[in-house]
Amino acid sequence: MIELLGLKLDTKITTMIVVSTLLIIIEHYRTLTPLKAADRFILYLIVPLAIIILFFRESPQAYGFRLGNWRLGLAVTAVAVVAIAIAMWFLARTPAFHDYYGGRARSSPLVLLGENALDLFGWEFLFRGFLLFGLARRFGDEAVLLQAVPFAIAHIGKPELETLSTIFGGAAFGYLAWRTDSFFYPFLIHWFLQSWTIAVAAGLL
Repeated sequence: MIELLGLKLDTKITTMIVVSTLLIIIEHYRTLTPLKAADRFILYLIVPLAIIILFFRESPQAYGFRLGNWRLGLAVTAVAVVAIAIAMWFLARTPAFHDYYGGRARSSPLVLLGENALDLFGWEFLFRGFLLFGLARRFGDEAVLLQAVPFAIAHIGKPELETLSTIFGGAAFGYLAWRTDSFFYPFLIHWFLQSWTIAVAAGLL
């Protein structure tokens, strides 16, 4: 427990909120490596894992770093991938998405998939692992919505329709992670979503 100016603050909850906020801000303003995806991998995965292991003295598994209910996770992932492929086939061709994502295609599909995986693995762990499972200890089911708030704010600057949808999409990802006890399945869906959107917007398909 931290006592500050008459406030009694839970040490772990306070750490998670402050650290995750600072990481998002640092990632926005600073460049650590030549590759933005590598920056996110370091800030959103390595740093939270270090805090969990070295400061909290806990196992990453307690924060969704496990396969969990893989049958449910893979079933939902399969359905989501089909629905996303259909929806984004049309949305990604609109001017807003084309202008934002069209220039993000890489030299080959494998490079695109690899960079997006590096980018989103840490991204999903920060929100659907570190924050979701950490906040759930104090706030219970409300953590599903709470973690979606910074997730949505971090999308500001992307196409308006996408940003407006992220509070709902973030909550859906959080619910899936909560039900499966793993952040891996939201990662798989998000990985496909971003890769497919870029490919369609750039005219690779």
